[in-house]
Amino acid sequence: MLTAAGVARRRSIAFLRSITTSAIDLGYQQAKVVVLPSFLANDFQAFCSRNPAALPLLYRSQPGETSWLPLAGNVDIRTYISQYCVFENGRLRNTVPSLKGFKGLGACWPDMVCFYLGSSFGFEGQLREAGVPVRNVEQGKNGMYKTAVPCVPVGVFHCPLVVTMRPVPAGMVTTAAKISHLNPQAHGAPIHIGDPALLGIRDLSKPDYGYPVECHADDVPVFWACGVTAIEAICNSKPPLAFSHSPGSMFLTDIPDSPLPTSQLSPLCFLVSQDPLLYSMASQRAVGNIRQLEKVIGEDPGTRCICWFYPQVIAASRLFLWVRVRVRTLLRSCLALSHSTSVAITTGFPTHYMHSPPDETDGPPGALAMATMLLALSKQVTMVTDRRALQMNQDLVEEAVRTGVLKTTIPLVTFEDNGPDSALHFLCHEGDLRKPRFDHLVAIERTGRAADGNYYNMRGANIKHLVDPIDDLFIAATDIPGITTIGIGDGGNELGMGKIKEKVKTLMPNGSLVACDVAADYAITAGVSNWGGYAVACGLYLLFTCPSHQRYLRRGTEQATSPGLLDDLVACLPSEEAVLSSLVRLGVRSGKTGNLAMEVDGLTFHPTHSDLISRLLGLTLDSGPTGLP
Repeated sequence: MLTAAGVARRRSIAFLRSITTSAIDLGYQQAKVVVLPSFLANDFQAFCSRNPAALPLLYRSQPGETSWLPLAGNVDIRTYISQYCVFENGRLRNTVPSLKGFKGLGACWPDMVCFYLGSSFGFEGQLREAGVPVRNVEQGKNGMYKTAVPCVPVGVFHCPLVVTMRPVPAGMVTTAAKISHLNPQAHGAPIHIGDPALLGIRDLSKPDYGYPVECHADDVPVFWACGVTAIEAICNSKPPLAFSHSPGSMFLTDIPDSPLPTSQLSPLCFLVSQDPLLYSMASQRAVGNIRQLEKVIGEDPGTRCICWFYPQVIAASRLFLWVRVRVRTLLRSCLALSHSTSVAITTGFPTHYMHSPPDETDGPPGALAMATMLLALSKQVTMVTDRRALQMNQDLVEEAVRTGVLKTTIPLVTFEDNGPDSALHFLCHEGDLRKPRFDHLVAIERTGRAADGNYYNMRGANIKHLVDPIDDLFIAATDIPGITTIGIGDGGNELGMGKIKEKVKTLMPNGSLVACDVAADYAITAGVSNWGGYAVACGLYLLFTCPSHQRYLRRGTEQATSPGLLDDLVACLPSEEAVLSSLVRLGVRSGKTGNLAMEVDGLTFHPTHSDLISRLLGLTLDSGPTGLP
């Protein structure tokens, strides 16, 4: 039985049929409609299930059914929508104001099945209430774009994902994501925020459906999956006869527009790249856990971070430095790496220039921890090393494979300065800026070039003769769109720490001499650099088990994961002992003491490193239920 409000709403239908319902907010959900022959119904339902962001299924009718009371009572789907599209063999033949009386439909209607799909128009009123401008409503336009993102195919149904774009002020992106997340039946949270080219959209001024919405100066393009994807699926599957709503002409339901309560799974948005513009997304719970990891690795039990040899009286200054410079870059680094495809990792600090090999035990274990997790997540990983250390690192990788630390070997390469374009040709195929080989460069405990062009250990000794100019790759990457750089260090003289060089120069001994001059996009600081690598590996695991982040990575599709993948990832979490044992056998020494022993930076593996790793694993594995993808 309809309420008085429902009766009043029904009386307005004659008006609603004449305009697009994207501009209407009556407090009820809207739905898109697809009508298919019954022999395709099961496959289409499965197609919706595998692509839930684009095709949130509200209801599947019985064959020949014209209405369903909980969705909208006392209506006939054949006449209720303002305009219908008619498809024959996948081609749009006509648009009609009613399906009743459509030639031949009467005979075949008993075999037709209706699918009602949620619409993003359903949360626009809530955006306005939260103060988020809804530009498409303000401008009376709505544009929809075919992307280069394929939907997960089922049976005959396959097509590219279609999206809508709403410009959102940069400071309100998280608000928009939280509000839409609470309404999964209206497409839920965005599936991409940033550069449209990352979706394969060449020109926002030329939508495939509708009319373009103009962005204001401070707006960010925010993309939601769109139910027009269903029209693309019809065109590709070529059913003999099918119908849909006309874009913008919705089915108005009796379901109130009431969002779910907020939770720790609500998403937060973070800018991770300026060129190309890219935001990422993760739940409040995952973000909190990664921030806890960052607190742990910022501890300094050996009082050797940056000022390890300085008198105790300056401890407060050292603490001030690290509190000020650890600006939650671990989280953004993990988010950026989670979006990566091909990562180059470099390490190696030849501080013991009087020994052979001159390298220290800090760096390689953290590098392998990151590489192991990235490989398990199907990323391509390459190690970049000095020529003098190539054989040592090959031996280390081979032993890591033999002992099971690595499941597969990692390519090892060197870089030489053979001219002004050497770095460009190393980073890009044929030196073409549009064809980078890597999308991320990561340096961990890698000696970094100082302002005078030399390389210094913490004592101020110049070790340039032992170092290849890998810094040039980080410098060149600043001019190559699509490459993000990350530096991990504990002393300020490591590659990438140029990001914080002014603080290093001011607050650390010999800072003006030894501070690295080469900046990374993100500088992760830790009590011991290895710990930063372990935290990155743990952070990547937390993001893999974060539904909000995985949904965003997958553009709202439900990709099948390999059986046992989660167990494989758990096995890839940090375990320093085996790698440290290998380094000692190869003659690699502790950084602070020069001891050939199971220690890093003067701290023995038991109990210091083993306890810290246990704490990181505890925060990672005991983070509570996540709703794994």
